[in-house]
Amino acid sequence: MRFVLLVCMVLLAFASNSILNRMAVGGGQIDAIPFAVIRAISGAVMLAILVLARRRALPLLARARVVGAGSLTIYLIGFSVAYIQIDAGIGALILFGCVQVTMFAGGLVAGDRPPPRRWIGAGAALAGLAWLSWPSGPAALPPLAVGAMAVAGIAWGVYSLAGRTARDPIATTGANFVWSVPPLILLTLLLPPQMEPTAITASGWMLAIVAGAITSGLGYALWYNVLPQLSASVSALLQLTVPIIAMVAGVLLLGEGVTWRMVGAGALTLGGIAYGLGAFHRLFQRTSGSSES
Repeated sequence: MRFVLLVCMVLLAFASNSILNRMAVGGGQIDAIPFAVIRAISGAVMLAILVLARRRALPLLARARVVGAGSLTIYLIGFSVAYIQIDAGIGALILFGCVQVTMFAGGLVAGDRPPPRRWIGAGAALAGLAWLSWPSGPAALPPLAVGAMAVAGIAWGVYSLAGRTARDPIATTGANFVWSVPPLILLTLLLPPQMEPTAITASGWMLAIVAGAITSGLGYALWYNVLPQLSASVSALLQLTVPIIAMVAGVLLLGEGVTWRMVGAGALTLGGIAYGLGAFHRLFQRTSGSSES
């Protein structure tokens, strides 16, 4: 039960990131790159404090930092840029659809052999993603935003695969955040004049700090804690619940619109996840057992 609660907390943190980012960047409170910079710095500070409080050291010079920090940096940039133009729920669905493909592929390379049921469930969930993001008249999604979120999804998938071997989740995540800060600051300095950041509101600062210190820093450390206990395909499927959480929260908290396309794609995605994880199979077994008794 404790492990299930930890996984639920992680998924809620992931969905909260989408909402916070959409509120800040999409709401014009802060530009995309400054949001990513503040988010990374806040996460690095929070985790460094926790590591030092435990009298540990940040593994800054470990070779794994190249993959961990590199993929985290790419994810932070793509994630923030995409939310300038797309809603929280749709963005999360694109993100974690790409995460799923990346982690399934990575799992196969590492020797993971998912059962047929998981492949079918993944296919159904991806069909929901394709249905939602397929261009269709006025409902068509901005290609640049979709592309940025797809790149972020691939990067997050790589980041998640790298985390399956983390021995100290808090220290590893903290080191990744620390190394993500310099390239993000450099990117800010290299922006052309027409893309230079505008003034940041107090709300923009607050949302970026919360997203970095709490839902990202602590959330990602917790994710690295549960990853070793999950196969790549199961962790990929579980993350596809995040878009549904973000979509519902976007409607309730941000006033984002609801379309039949969103409802249908969400239902197909959830159904695929449930089937892939064997929920229907276990329910059928219980029902059959009750009938026989």
